[in-house]
Amino acid sequence: MAQIENVLYTGKTHTTGGRDGESRSSDDRLNVKLSSPGGPGTGSNPEQLLGAGWSACFIGAMGLAARERKIALPKDTAVDAEIDLGTGDGGYFLQARLTVSLPGLDPDIAHELIQSAHRTCPYSKATRGNIDVEIHLA
Repeated sequence: MAQIENVLYTGKTHTTGGRDGESRSSDDRLNVKLSSPGGPGTGSNPEQLLGAGWSACFIGAMGLAARERKIALPKDTAVDAEIDLGTGDGGYFLQARLTVSLPGLDPDIAHELIQSAHRTCPYSKATRGNIDVEIHLA
């Protein structure tokens, strides 16, 4: 397992009530109500939060890959994340699909950026080999 040599940032959150509670960051920039998927609550759920964090990180990793190639990401670059919570033999599991939109980029270049981002994005690294992940170019 790879080890961190230099901590760049530590995100700190305090969560109460589980899936039907709330979560707040230590700097008060995040204050979110939580609700179980499909439940009556109006809050976000952990799967949505994972999708939001992963897609934001993935765009950052594509931006790094683009800069290394001396090209710019399209202004309207986007990642749609779908995080499934399901059951199988052994309990609950996650799986994910990321659909990447890089309008105007040559598809071969777009695929290179996506592959590079999937190698370097910390969320991709954390999930690699642990959950099923599909990544598609829109």
